[in-house]
Amino acid sequence: MKHTGLILAALLASATPLAAEDKRHAPGEGLSLMERGAQMFFRGLMSEMEPALKELQGFAIEVEPALRSFAKEMGPALSDILRKVEDFSVYHPPVILPNGDIIMRRKVPLEPDATDPEATPETPDQGPPGKQIDL
Repeated sequence: MKHTGLILAALLASATPLAAEDKRHAPGEGLSLMERGAQMFFRGLMSEMEPALKELQGFAIEVEPALRSFAKEMGPALSDILRKVEDFSVYHPPVILPNGDIIMRRKVPLEPDATDPEATPETPDQGPPGKQIDL
């Protein structure tokens, strides 16, 4: 709900120069009842949103250095992941294991590529005989 209000307030703030152009007339002169009602509504809405916008601006100033640092450090890794994963809708939600590993499973497994000799189907009984791997 706050996001909708913030977007509406931003739109209203950008519309204030248009309202300033209508100052040729005395307040209320030449405006219909609907136009005056809309002006009053938007003025009230802007006054209600002003504290939230100031709070948002303070938060943005406070968080900006951390976000810049995150983007600088993680940007290359995230862009690499986005290049490798073309469509996130073909994956189940990520699972985080207790050791911190993150697993992303495909909803429909890929068929092994016959031209790639290293590509082998992933089946649980493919390991060496007598050895089991604990996950």
